[in-house]
Amino acid sequence: MSDESTSITIAIIGGTGKEGSGLARRWAKHGYHVFIGSRDRDRAVETASAINDELGSNVVVGGLNEDAASVGDIVVLSVPYSAHRSTLESIKQAVQGKILVDVTVPTPFPQAVHIPAGLSAAQEAQAYLGEGVRVVSAFQNVSASKLKNVDEAMDTDVLVCGDDAKAKDEVLAIVRSAGMRGLDAGPLANSVASEALTAVLYYINRKYKSKGAGVRITGVNV
Repeated sequence: MSDESTSITIAIIGGTGKEGSGLARRWAKHGYHVFIGSRDRDRAVETASAINDELGSNVVVGGLNEDAASVGDIVVLSVPYSAHRSTLESIKQAVQGKILVDVTVPTPFPQAVHIPAGLSAAQEAQAYLGEGVRVVSAFQNVSASKLKNVDEAMDTDVLVCGDDAKAKDEVLAIVRSAGMRGLDAGPLANSVASEALTAVLYYINRKYKSKGAGVRITGVNV
């Protein structure tokens, strides 16, 4: 576990999935308190316990999505697009006044770009949750298979989109804590592009028999 620690709690809604649990491992190693949320409380508790055992820590707890959203200082939404709206409905009140990091990708057909009615999942989340929540889009282009190995360097960039500059700065900080380089990629409207890139990466992974294709922005020193 990292010598660094923080009093910030990161709640991961849908945290038992590959992406959510991988991020949980990396933040827990860095010393963050992590609350893994799920529709199945027992599954969340089991996942949290397994991560604590792996890392030799006690900073990860598990429970229902609603409980996670209530205690998280930063709330990360990592669910399939089919569950996006219903999950937002269940946590809407709990996330008021907070940052919601939307990792969701609207790709019903994984290898083809799909633009939803609201243009991006993140924009749909912002429209539904209202101005009381600062929605930031991030982590869509990160390989879940690489996230789970907390000792493996992540040779990828994370595109961070949002309309609130301070919220983006806070998200960029937890991107760095997870072992990746984060880049401010502009307003939330730009999340249309970052979400769509995921389908392109799915295709590239299959075409070239890779599991870890990612995004690297060249010519930028951060």
